Amino acid sequence: MSTSITPTGETPQLPADSHVETTGAFDIRMFIGALMALYGVILAALGLFAFSAADAEKTDGFNANLWVGVGLIVFGALMAIWAKVKPIRIVVADNEPGAEEPKDIAAL
Repeated sequence: MSTSITPTGETPQLPADSHVETTGAFDIRMFIGALMALYGVILAALGLFAFSAADAEKTDGFNANLWVGVGLIVFGALMAIWAKVKPIRIVVADNEPGAEEPKDIAAL
């Protein structure tokens, strides 16, 4: 079991029935990185295979789709690396007794 260190340098005390887990693939940075990388692959493919003379004339010879696609792929990779290097850690504890029992929450 590993605990994170607070900004003051202290290690927080965890309750006895809890442990620390990471969010893993459910980290929002993974979703953002995957989506940006997907868009980047699509744009880079368009820049490589569908760049015509008319497109070059519009952009003064600059292949915008290719370079924006490469930038998005790099951004997506950086987001995934960030999520792996510094994962979000959460404290997981067992539910209190009776927490799974259904309760009527209708208005009184």
